[in-house]
Amino acid sequence: MVGLVNGCRAEAADHPVVTSSTSMYAVIMGILESIKAVFAGGASTPRDARRLSAVDEFALSACLRVLHDGERGWITLSEARALFSPRDEQYAFGEMDEQGRANLAGFAARSEHRSDFDIMPVERQVYFTRRAA
Repeated sequence: MVGLVNGCRAEAADHPVVTSSTSMYAVIMGILESIKAVFAGGASTPRDARRLSAVDEFALSACLRVLHDGERGWITLSEARALFSPRDEQYAFGEMDEQGRANLAGFAARSEHRSDFDIMPVERQVYFTRRAA
């Protein structure tokens, strides 16, 4: 018997038929896990990024000071807006929010913070990366 497997022509003898319900369950679960992995791709927080406290500038400052050189940490975009931008959430750190971007840049660049920042609007997070001294 000839059929298509992954879009390729294949003989039935090349691929065993799943007969038990346990094996069928394992196959279905494997497919579902593969689909979840595809859609979960870039939406999660990278494993190397630490969640930073941003209840106020003092807490965020303390968190940035304990990051190791090259280490990343993040806060939510809402927290960053509350600390650094006068704009509404929808417009914070956008093209027209020069003051918010300048406040954030100045805070990250302070000598005790030595950080670069990346605003990730899709993830709704702001990442800080500690620079070497």
